[in-house]
Amino acid sequence: MLSEKQLSDIKKLQQQCESDEKLQLKLNWDMLEQRTDERKEDFFHYEAGELTAFIGIYGFGNKVELCGMVSPEYRRKGLFTSLFKEALEAVKYQGYEQILLNAPANSNTAKEYLKTVPCRFAFSEHQMKWQQGPIQLEDGVTLRASRPEDLMFEVQIDVDCFGFNHEKAKDYNHRIKNDDKQQFYIIETDGKAAGKVRVAADSGEAWIYGFAVNPAEQGKGIGRKTLKTIIAAQNAMGNSVFLEVEAKNNHALKLYEACGFKAYYTQDYYRLSN
Repeated sequence: MLSEKQLSDIKKLQQQCESDEKLQLKLNWDMLEQRTDERKEDFFHYEAGELTAFIGIYGFGNKVELCGMVSPEYRRKGLFTSLFKEALEAVKYQGYEQILLNAPANSNTAKEYLKTVPCRFAFSEHQMKWQQGPIQLEDGVTLRASRPEDLMFEVQIDVDCFGFNHEKAKDYNHRIKNDDKQQFYIIETDGKAAGKVRVAADSGEAWIYGFAVNPAEQGKGIGRKTLKTIIAAQNAMGNSVFLEVEAKNNHALKLYEACGFKAYYTQDYYRLSN
């Protein structure tokens, strides 16, 4: 578990780096705030009591993402490389099958560093925000809170829709359920479970994560109806609504755009070579 000081130090360094390059880092704060002592996932370098470099690793089933930063005045001193080696050792020990390196699409510093790493571009991911406007709700879906007996259904959805292997999906679902800032929902249609979604709402922002419909139920408008239901509920609470989507996922991208979402920032992902 990260201490309050560590979280504060990460936030301060993030603000410094983002201000310096006019970018946005994806540090998965929902995960940082829910770290446990089960595994080493965060790597720090301090100089004179100040955090000058940080890397976090974020597991999603059988894949892991790495994202880090170095204070502008401490770059080109080998700090990031040193932390990167530590992080890779931890990742390999934890048995992930795929390693992705995350960098803001407009970060020249990150792109220059990645030229020194054996990796190749994998995909881009858009962060999208719902633009205020009328929402016409549609009947046919119900959202209910996830229950313990839904776990195996949720695991199977991750296997079928996100390519997780079964054991990693089970471990991942156990871990994220510890986050009391997120609401976990089962999507039902005709009284049967058809998909799942979770919503993290904090400080006026609501983020939609893990949104997936059972492949056998896709193409019936369930995703669109679910999305509208969430938007309406969060908008009524005064929250802005956000989500993330792979740029190459044209079906999801068109759905989100049709429901009033617009991309405002892009993250690039690079797959680390074996």
